[in-house]
Amino acid sequence: MRQGEIQQGQIQQGEIRVENLSRRFRVRVRGTNTLKSVALLRSHSRPVDVWALRGVSFDVEPGSGLALIGRNGSGKSTLLRVVAGIIKPTQGRVDVGGRIGTLLELGAGFHPDFTGRENVYLNGSILGLKRAYIRERFDEIVAFAELEDFIDVPVRTYSSGMFMRLGFAVASHLNADVLLLDEVFAVGDGAFQRKCLERILEFKRNGGTIVFVSHDSSAVERLCERAILLRDGRVTFDGATHDALTEYHALLADERDPAERAGGLTEWGSGEARIRDARVCGSDGEEREHLGGGDPFSLRLMLAVERAIAPPRLSYELRDEADRLLAGGALDTADVGWPEAAGQVAVRFDVPSLPLAHGHFHFALSLAAPESGHVYHRVEHAAPFAVYPGGGERGAVLLDGTWTGGEITAAAEVKTS
Repeated sequence: MRQGEIQQGQIQQGEIRVENLSRRFRVRVRGTNTLKSVALLRSHSRPVDVWALRGVSFDVEPGSGLALIGRNGSGKSTLLRVVAGIIKPTQGRVDVGGRIGTLLELGAGFHPDFTGRENVYLNGSILGLKRAYIRERFDEIVAFAELEDFIDVPVRTYSSGMFMRLGFAVASHLNADVLLLDEVFAVGDGAFQRKCLERILEFKRNGGTIVFVSHDSSAVERLCERAILLRDGRVTFDGATHDALTEYHALLADERDPAERAGGLTEWGSGEARIRDARVCGSDGEEREHLGGGDPFSLRLMLAVERAIAPPRLSYELRDEADRLLAGGALDTADVGWPEAAGQVAVRFDVPSLPLAHGHFHFALSLAAPESGHVYHRVEHAAPFAVYPGGGERGAVLLDGTWTGGEITAAAEVKTS
């Protein structure tokens, strides 16, 4: 945490101004690292200039949320670190009004042989918190991390989730005007992630400014009303979050398995056709979040098309809470009816007996061109549900079901909420 560069009368508390910002890294390229090669190639190895950012300019109003999105290597994290003051710009200027809090590398500075209690004080000091403040908030920090039973054991015995939860709990107590976040929601389970999101929303409701780097579309849309799309270190789009995400997802339309999935990417595609709704229903047609092993169930989808395209291929994958593939298949949407123009159609996949034991599950769904594989829309975590113990199985299963289509609705008849 640092004091931003405040020019009295020119910049407000919580405001950020970035003007014509560029950042260059000078990299020496060597094929080997042996002592002999270093000695022989010293005079021949010339540094290469790599521009991570070029001519970036934007303003962020106090109390607002800005997302930085783009492919890996586009300059998002570099830009966040320049705003934080961790690295200096090569060209341009950054002005920040007020105190900056950074949630960039959770748990940075933790000592593995120290207990959780000792690391709370150590990490808090690194982040600029006074010891008296940490002592006053200590119980609150530990309760937020849900580590009351483990706070006095060395953190080297913690799981990665416990480690990250403690790091977030400390960092989230920073007294800041501007909060910089880099992929912080890969922390713990779903319930803890929701708690983290609520903590950050509370900070924003209290007038704090947020700059957020993430591949998680749902978190970006909840936290930020505006987004900047970076490509090769340059701003290619600056506007409403939904529009920026649409542009970003289109960049990934020709990839089946983008590298950004590891960073939390859950949705992408060019958008000509979309999976507008996905839900798991019981035999009565009502949406269900819980099913019993052996119960009948139905996966019900609403597919929408923006303009006339050839019927795409609908693929589905059933995955468990560890994202392991359990079952999968595909459907030619021409077999269940596909709109000849803009519109939407309901389709369903009915399974007479759910072949799963207890656990949490979800579907990954994709609409793609059958010949080229070009992705119109892919959703990684759709229709989540839980199964109570019953007659199901662990591991790979066979989903033996039947696809049917519903009535096609023309675009003019579609009601938007």
